[in-house]
Amino acid sequence: MLFWMIVKVALKSLMANKLRSILAMLGIIIGVGAVIAMLAIGTGAQQSILTRITAMGTNYLVIRPGQRGFGGVMSGSQQNLTVDDAKSLLKIPHLHSAAPVVGKTYQIKYFDQNTLTTVTGTSSTYLPMRNFEVEHGRNFNDAEIDHWSRVAILGPVTATNLFGLSDPVGEEIKVNGINFRVIGVLKAKGDQGWFNPDDQVLVPYTTAMHILMGLTYVREIDVDADEISNLDDVQDSVTQELRNLHKVQPGAPDDVNIQNQAANIDQFMSTSRTLTFLLGAVAGISLLVGGIGIMNIMLVTVTERTREIGIRKAIGARGFDILSQFLVEAILMSGVGGMVGVLMGIGVAHLVDQSGFLQTTVTTSSVVVSVGFSAVVGIFFGFYPATRAAKLDPIEALRYE
Repeated sequence: MLFWMIVKVALKSLMANKLRSILAMLGIIIGVGAVIAMLAIGTGAQQSILTRITAMGTNYLVIRPGQRGFGGVMSGSQQNLTVDDAKSLLKIPHLHSAAPVVGKTYQIKYFDQNTLTTVTGTSSTYLPMRNFEVEHGRNFNDAEIDHWSRVAILGPVTATNLFGLSDPVGEEIKVNGINFRVIGVLKAKGDQGWFNPDDQVLVPYTTAMHILMGLTYVREIDVDADEISNLDDVQDSVTQELRNLHKVQPGAPDDVNIQNQAANIDQFMSTSRTLTFLLGAVAGISLLVGGIGIMNIMLVTVTERTREIGIRKAIGARGFDILSQFLVEAILMSGVGGMVGVLMGIGVAHLVDQSGFLQTTVTTSSVVVSVGFSAVVGIFFGFYPATRAAKLDPIEALRYE
């Protein structure tokens, strides 16, 4: 039998039992749709979170004091990081810049408007390191840091809370009762969930330490490398330099904790890929269930058409022709079901994305994998019924009632 004749006979057979064929395809439709929708949700969530993380920079280290304690009982963080430490780190090869950081929550006032937010004291290098951009105004300069100037840069949320739609640059605000002149407003980044970088006030670290907070130590030191490929080497050098500065004895544990942002991103990507794979695998189980449904229907079809098979063999049809016919029927059911499932999966992903609850991203690879897997399911689960039909004895088949 010619191939197109086999396809024509297969389509005619499927159309003769429309409801049964649709019910057999339903498992494949749901399976493919579920795989595409789940992968779209997983990929979208991964991209959304990654965008938030990278918005805070990708090529920097965060150095924080280690814990202090005795006998295994930790009582808090050490106060062992200073501005001098930050300055000493600048001599490390491939280290691009360093930014001491202190912070505390204060009530910020502008006439009768007030808001409670975080005041971050840092240097001018902090903004490019953390991918902040000044949308209006400017960054503070070294002279303002050296002279403990009372200048401030507002996050866009803080600026809106205090000034509404008015331009705050050049205005005076009160931080803990002390006047600060606004010199800039940051460009919006979006709420990060655990912290909103758009709702904060940045001031020179010297002003924050000596005028606002009365500190002699810093909460953290942020450093970045000239190239992201040098970040691990910079981390090793920073660790050794701080051990020397703090006179940590050989064999003793480090007295600081260093967080590598690039390593954190790599770890997140690995974890999110695993979770996305698990989502797709769970949804893929329904594809197997759909394949079992196709096998069940094909076995019933073979039984119903036993006499027809006997007639075809009696007039010269080969076993390969019979196998091809039933195998093509199974592939057609899984293939059409896969196409409909693709449309359903894309539609569901689009609806979820439009709802605003979750971001979804449908990738070409997920569509190709889903359709390909549905075709494999059709071949795998259709092969046994087709083989069974091909092996029927024509005499016994003709005698079948």
